[in-house]
Amino acid sequence: MMNILVLPLFQMSSGHHQVADALIYSLQHRFPNVSCEKLDFLSYCNEQMERRVADFYLRWISLSPHSYEWMYQRWMKKFEQPAMEPWLLYFEKKMKRLLQEKKPDLVICTHSFPSHVLQRLKQKGAVTVPVINVYTDFFLSGIWGKTAIDYHFVPHEEAKRSLCTRFRIERHRVIVTGIPIHEHIVPAQKIKRRMNKHILVAGGNQGLGKMKQFLKNANHSQLTYSVLCGKNENLYEELKSWNDPRIRPFRYISDRAKMNELYDEVDAVVTKPGGVTMSEVLAKKLPAFTLSYLPGQEQINLHYLRKKGLIYLLRDNEPYDQQLMRILTNDEEMNELEERIESYWLGREKTAQEALAEWIETNIYAMKKR
Repeated sequence: MMNILVLPLFQMSSGHHQVADALIYSLQHRFPNVSCEKLDFLSYCNEQMERRVADFYLRWISLSPHSYEWMYQRWMKKFEQPAMEPWLLYFEKKMKRLLQEKKPDLVICTHSFPSHVLQRLKQKGAVTVPVINVYTDFFLSGIWGKTAIDYHFVPHEEAKRSLCTRFRIERHRVIVTGIPIHEHIVPAQKIKRRMNKHILVAGGNQGLGKMKQFLKNANHSQLTYSVLCGKNENLYEELKSWNDPRIRPFRYISDRAKMNELYDEVDAVVTKPGGVTMSEVLAKKLPAFTLSYLPGQEQINLHYLRKKGLIYLLRDNEPYDQQLMRILTNDEEMNELEERIESYWLGREKTAQEALAEWIETNIYAMKKR
């Protein structure tokens, strides 16, 4: 039996958990002799700390986004500071205890912080377990462990080039997988070209963003909307109370097969630029629009996606529905978008699921020989 430990961070729903779940689902269906466990490292260290940190994080980005953005940029680039050292030593001790308890044959990090702690331990020779970083955004923050991590599943070729040149990591240890998505999200062949447009509006698992402002100004007769309210029950109830036949709200959808069906119904997505959501949208070849994003990760994602022409930013100085229709009914623009999306996927060497399966097959064979 091979034991695999998957480490996201925080208990709240996030892209780190979605990627962890997608990989575990694939492994459990392919390898009956592989045991996977997903564990929030912060809760393992201290459940009360996890609750407080998660609550503080959500309050901070909601009440003071500009200060969060400033701190994120500083923290991301200068994580190894003297003030952090006592905390990092505490987390190292907890990580060593965790590995002694679980005895994994492989650790997969879907969040940068466990990766950082494991990097320090591996550099000190305190642990030798193989570790894979699975990146869940379109950039590689400075918090992720780099040189001592065994394998890196990166979102695109530029990220691979950066790791190989800046950190002198061998190319075979860096695999361009894209941001992993669940196997129930079935890639589409073409962008849809229908006259009446059905728009999926997604504001993240907490239902954050300028959804109500967007929907109140949605007047175009050729547009209908499915709205993912996440776990924001107040938003869901308010949208229901509007009794607008063109607006259909949904509570949080955890089932990726149901999400796949919903993607197949719609012609475009208005969303925040989270890594996993955008990876799913690109796989479904759906035009993506945003009018709201969180500081830090989503802001950096947005910069990359706009540079590559993979997302449209909706402006506040023109009705949103007019902007949507102008772009979605422009055949030349849709053809060019399709080419840009295909170009993005052309850079992928293999899926994360395929890369993991190859590693496991090689190492299970090696274990049997021993």
